[in-house]
Amino acid sequence: MSPGNATTKVITEFIIGGLDKVGNPVAIGIVILVVYTMVMVANTANICFIALDKRLHKPMYLLICNLAVVDMLHSSSCSPTMIGLLLAGARTIAYAPCFIQMFAFHLAGVMEMFAIAGMAFDRLVAISSPLRYHSILTNMRTLLMAFSLWMLACVFVAILPGTVIPLPYCRSTIQYAFCDYPGLVRATCVDPNYYFFMITIITFLLLFSTFAFILFSYTRIMIAIFKMSSKTDRKKMYSTCFSHLIVVICFYFPLFVQVVLTRLGVVLTKEERHGLLIGAILGPCLINPIVYCFRTEEIKNKIFRIFTKIKLSD
Repeated sequence: MSPGNATTKVITEFIIGGLDKVGNPVAIGIVILVVYTMVMVANTANICFIALDKRLHKPMYLLICNLAVVDMLHSSSCSPTMIGLLLAGARTIAYAPCFIQMFAFHLAGVMEMFAIAGMAFDRLVAISSPLRYHSILTNMRTLLMAFSLWMLACVFVAILPGTVIPLPYCRSTIQYAFCDYPGLVRATCVDPNYYFFMITIITFLLLFSTFAFILFSYTRIMIAIFKMSSKTDRKKMYSTCFSHLIVVICFYFPLFVQVVLTRLGVVLTKEERHGLLIGAILGPCLINPIVYCFRTEEIKNKIFRIFTKIKLSD
């Protein structure tokens, strides 16, 4: 549809219509609320544990904090809108907040890839060059790397509002669960295929480049581990990498499932797409802090000492 044969509208607010036909909206809203609360509490706890313990002020833990911030942004960019819609019936969102939500959501999605790739680089240096690790990755260089990744992600994501904001709008209803780029493009009067093709190219570039870097890193890591003569050292290295591998699988697996299903021509209902999307967002955001709490000895021991003190005080 082109602007010439459609009536454009002056949009002051959008209507979120993607969850209108969901069965048991209250139950689903409560589930999302509980998971979202757990995500925020778990990631905040991880950040506090690391920030308050000077012994944990090391590159690996700084990258864990960075991932926690990304997870909190990712879940916060969409969960409150879905919770408000399902539990309170708040179906509208103002024009400016909708675009802010879109930018935050896609920024967090890109940063998830960058943050996980950055952690793979940390493990690669730690295992391949253990004697030079602290000279290669200092705290300042780690913070600079994280800041640079955030800036790079902003550059990529800035393309989205830059292309969709100038477009004329014919509909005020977004047929998605919250404000994201595809939903806003479909609300315009233009043919969406060009814009979908553009975002597909960017997504594939980021998705496969970061995943290829992670595969390269772990190939080098496995070679370094196999060269170790001590079984104890091998076991320790496997344990060090296992937490990160869980994070990689939890994030990339749902994305590749979506890609494979799309390439195979499998047609999902709107409810199935939303379910897969929500699971792909909230699942990793909840699993990541839990994995690092229970798989990282320093954090696990700190939690154990806190609960021990609470028990003794009772």
